[in-house]
Amino acid sequence: MAYAPRSGGEGGGEGGRERRGRRRDSNENRQERQDGDELKDKLVTINRVAKVVKGGRRFSFAALVVVGDEKGRVGWGAGKAREVPEAIRKATERAKRTMIRVPMREGRTLHHDVIGEFGAGRVILRAAPAGTGIIAGGPMRAVFETLGMGDVVAKCTGSANPHNMVKATFAALTRCTSPRAVAARRGKKVADMLGQKKDAAEATEATNG
Repeated sequence: MAYAPRSGGEGGGEGGRERRGRRRDSNENRQERQDGDELKDKLVTINRVAKVVKGGRRFSFAALVVVGDEKGRVGWGAGKAREVPEAIRKATERAKRTMIRVPMREGRTLHHDVIGEFGAGRVILRAAPAGTGIIAGGPMRAVFETLGMGDVVAKCTGSANPHNMVKATFAALTRCTSPRAVAARRGKKVADMLGQKKDAAEATEATNG
């Protein structure tokens, strides 16, 4: 009994597509690892939580992580799993997906003072002169360090819960803007905006004097 030979073209084509697909996936994973190596992550807090079920209690861990490139981009994420490493991994991945860019003056501090609120959390962020350093509590300090901000003064006047503090800090950072962005929104030049600010400061000094 004669058997029909198997067509090598179809098999080769499918195999080639599979190999190309695997090669593309490996390249994407390698690129993702390279991008991830440039990011700095900090574990803010980890908490053990329990779920009461019929047979007793099931314990798991909830992690809060902040991630940044120390060049003006930062994000936060929360993750929960049965094991600590898995919870941290989930939180880190979510933080990478929710990163924001924060404008900084001279690459070291804020352009202006700002207040952020989230739930019962309330924080005040103030720009600081060079050499001040990071004057902030633990959760806020982690955000500023991963962001790459060198000089800032921050105060928490609300809830001391790490989640509320981090979310309130991000609410404040999202409200930060730069003179360039304000000038573009108003259709003016940056020099005009800075000139108006200087004139207002001189008028205030004259009034107080």
